[in-house]
Amino acid sequence: MTGSGSAGRWKRGAVALTAALTAALGVGWLIVAAPQAPSARRAWAPDHARLARADFVNDSLVTVRDVRDFAYTSATSFTPRHRSHTYDLSQLESAWFILTPFSTSWRGPAHAFVSFGFSDGEFLAISVEARREAREEYGLLAGMLRRFELAYVIGTERDLVGRRALFDGDDVHVYPVNSSRDRTRQMFVEMLRRANAVQDTPEFYNTLTNNCTSNIVDHVNTLIPGRVPWSLRTIMPGYADDLALSLGLIEAGGTIEEVRQRYRINDRARRAGLGDDFSQAIRGQQPF
Repeated sequence: MTGSGSAGRWKRGAVALTAALTAALGVGWLIVAAPQAPSARRAWAPDHARLARADFVNDSLVTVRDVRDFAYTSATSFTPRHRSHTYDLSQLESAWFILTPFSTSWRGPAHAFVSFGFSDGEFLAISVEARREAREEYGLLAGMLRRFELAYVIGTERDLVGRRALFDGDDVHVYPVNSSRDRTRQMFVEMLRRANAVQDTPEFYNTLTNNCTSNIVDHVNTLIPGRVPWSLRTIMPGYADDLALSLGLIEAGGTIEEVRQRYRINDRARRAGLGDDFSQAIRGQQPF
């Protein structure tokens, strides 16, 4: 019996060691095979092929070229469209924190981004993403091993919000940000300038340290140092709304469960469709 048990433990140990070595070799291969320097010149996936650029006309006007406005019929079927628009910064009146958890059982993995609203009814969304090459799929591990560049995707809400709400199968929450117009304007300008900068000087995306949520936190803390402290809820973006609520960064009342339900916009998006009034339709009458 003793010998049999020892043999069994030896076999289990050998299997565990083999698995660990295999995993280590796999990670090592990914590191070695990873690009050694980030680049803006690759054969990009269609939704990441053209990135918007902001041209500041003066202190009040900014023209954003190549704003993405794809027309989707499914999560993977779309007609590419881009447009340019000049935004009057004096008309910028609101900011919105948008959160899309990837799971209902565990909220850790998620995508977070920001949208800005103007008094003329225009909304512009800015989403920090892992820039994929053609036929390349995103992966959490690959995102830690220099497999993707960082991209600031700038687009209409019916593109960046609409596809996620209608076709991706994930809940989408659109929270009003508690901020003055001056702070909102500063945040908008800061994000546009960084969008230009990462095109001129490419960076690698990193799942933990240079991602959608970390960049939003950096922008906020650049304007107000220490406003968002380090927390597991900044590493696990699915809980970022809980953190934002506790810090008073989003306008909402009630428990986090009540707030999430109130600002979930999937049903409104389905009723509205992807028309020109999409942004107004998903918000409806306040309060939700």
